[in-house]
Amino acid sequence: MANFEFKSPSRRLFMAGGAAVLASPALGQSASDVNSAATTENERDINEVVRRNVSSFRMLDWQPYFSNLRGGAILVDIDSRAVHFWSEDQSSYKLYPSSVPLTQELTRRGRTSVIRKVEGPSWAPTPSMLERNPEWPRFIGPGPDNPLGTHALYLSWKYYRIHGTHDTRKIGRRSSNGCIGLYNEHISELFAVAKVGTQVLLI
Repeated sequence: MANFEFKSPSRRLFMAGGAAVLASPALGQSASDVNSAATTENERDINEVVRRNVSSFRMLDWQPYFSNLRGGAILVDIDSRAVHFWSEDQSSYKLYPSSVPLTQELTRRGRTSVIRKVEGPSWAPTPSMLERNPEWPRFIGPGPDNPLGTHALYLSWKYYRIHGTHDTRKIGRRSSNGCIGLYNEHISELFAVAKVGTQVLLI
């Protein structure tokens, strides 16, 4: 029987000062603006703690979503803002809170797979991101300013990833340009068990 593990972070860091970023001019903005409150939909005060516990999520069975667990399976439930993982041998089931895309236009659903795993990823905005945010930097290397956090699982869809975030305010909110974000400690765990070829379904 699979062991259920609900993952909650050991600590949450909440940063103030989003209003200052929103009020600053586009010129002179830096890499930190990519990770600012301006990139997160304010469904409530951005500095308010979003309380989460296991009752906030539905435990799911893999069988309605996948025909097998070859290589493991990741289910991203965009509506409940949760990521599920089942190991190939069904011994492990993990459930993580996540961030999701800002709008329906940025949201993609369907089947894909992990095609690449990168620890310490670098980041570059897509052409559409630069169109919306021409002041953003063209490249950010690994480190605390990187919007992909500590680890990234690259999907077969171009520009789509499941990745970490250094900005913990984003988790549980609509805050991405299409990707799925996890706490860094959670993406580190998922990174360790997911494989190149792991099947992924976004619903």
